[in-house]
Amino acid sequence: MFNNKYIYLNKNNIAMTTAEFSYSLNQQSKSLRPFALRLTRDLDDANDLLQDTVLKAFTNRDKFSDGTNLRAWLYTIMKNTFFTNYQRMVRRATFVDTTENLHYINSGEVAIENNADGEFTLEDINKCIEKLDEGYRVPFMMHFRGFKYQEIAEKLELPIGTVKNRIHIARKILKDDLKVYKQD
Repeated sequence: MFNNKYIYLNKNNIAMTTAEFSYSLNQQSKSLRPFALRLTRDLDDANDLLQDTVLKAFTNRDKFSDGTNLRAWLYTIMKNTFFTNYQRMVRRATFVDTTENLHYINSGEVAIENNADGEFTLEDINKCIEKLDEGYRVPFMMHFRGFKYQEIAEKLELPIGTVKNRIHIARKILKDDLKVYKQD
């Protein structure tokens, strides 16, 4: 029988103290961060998930059984914690209309966008870009595609100031032509 300071047996079947368990937990938690980030796709949420996982593991360290892979145990805790939190969030966001006549469902206050206006907007933007003089359109599109000013200047054999000026003018023309889409 172990006294209270011994928690579990490690892979060599040697009893580990709480301090040793904490150290192993800390070492393994570094490898959990990328997994948490893949699950949540948000740095703050990933840090929260990692913290919840480590806390649950430490709180339930007495449930860690001998011969078990600590890393696999932690990954399982993290995955289960993520799914539980996700399901909880979905349940909170689900609205159930309990009125007798389903007033809220039929109220028409909820509008669903079909993004058709986005296609029209994109068509208008492309038309405006095509109307630009080639001297403005080419540097603008190169910059839009990620080229740096210096790269554009070298490819087009223009001074860098000219490239910056042409991109600025192209933006100004597009802004004027597309002012109907300006949001307040």
